[in-house]
Amino acid sequence: MGQIRLTTHHQSSDPIGVLLINLGTPEAPTTGAVRTYLREFLSDPRVIDIPAPARFLLVEGLILPRRPAQSAAAYRKVWTPQGSPLLVNGRALAAAVQRDLGSGFRVELGMRYGRPSIASAVEALLRGGASRLVAMPLYPHATSSSTGSSIEEVFRVLSKRWDVPPVSVVPDFHADEGYLAASHEVASGALHGFNADHVLFSFHGLPERHIRKSDSRGHGCLERASCCDVAVASNRGCYRAQCHATARALAQRLALPQGGWSVAFQSRLGRTPWIRPYTDLRVRELAASGVRRLAVIDAGFVADCLETLEEIGIRAREDFLAHGGEELRLVPCLNAHPAWARAAADLVRRAAASD
Repeated sequence: MGQIRLTTHHQSSDPIGVLLINLGTPEAPTTGAVRTYLREFLSDPRVIDIPAPARFLLVEGLILPRRPAQSAAAYRKVWTPQGSPLLVNGRALAAAVQRDLGSGFRVELGMRYGRPSIASAVEALLRGGASRLVAMPLYPHATSSSTGSSIEEVFRVLSKRWDVPPVSVVPDFHADEGYLAASHEVASGALHGFNADHVLFSFHGLPERHIRKSDSRGHGCLERASCCDVAVASNRGCYRAQCHATARALAQRLALPQGGWSVAFQSRLGRTPWIRPYTDLRVRELAASGVRRLAVIDAGFVADCLETLEEIGIRAREDFLAHGGEELRLVPCLNAHPAWARAAADLVRRAAASD
């Protein structure tokens, strides 16, 4: 069944400004550019949620002296002639969403960290005549460190204006039918003919304390192994539960057998406990257990980036082969796939029509 087209209650002839937000990227795969990016990213109190003096010492004293050179080397492995994969894919999506939405909307891409900034994107939208905005964080699963920080920045930017336009926000879309249908279409195409022994759904990790801080309904997050096995009202806003819900939905659509798929979390930083299981360890375990053909679906990322292309496509593949596996196939992210562009446009229409 095709996507339902929704109209809005917007009566003005002014276009509706649409701000697509992703996390960000350095401007170049160099140590200096990566250091600038990481300083902005890791100085965000929603990302490293410890007292400011301790955060400053951690970032400036421990992380920035070493990490930028390492990350720059990783970026160089996936950098394209057009620039960072995240930026290239983001621009392509913005153009595709613009085509689907038509002349009643104006679409801009803004990054929470780096360029194009949220501030520059908002300015472009308002300068282009938009009298109201729809902000769409491109994170399927809600976290304070991504969604929360991005929306906070939108309102911080707007708070500096004398006239503040109305703003609608597209909520997390981990269970949206359009997003799931697009994810299924991309994954089924990539898996066709591969005959995977196992499919691993990998999501970006979070410190366990972030999950517990979000447990406002007293669900008892992380207190038992089964806490994310079923989506219920009390864990509706839990990031880990949302990731598991997406994995279950996609596994069902892909007709994966029980035991033929699992969930893990990648990209952990530092020594504090992050949500488990860890993707790098899970990849090794699967190879050691006899899995020879492994497919990895990075369902928490809508655009291919360093975390998908280098961390999984290069490092995890090397690890898998080194521990006895034969082939690891990285399923592409949604990027600017037509089905995803349509689904994203429909999410924007819905948010615009909700006022």
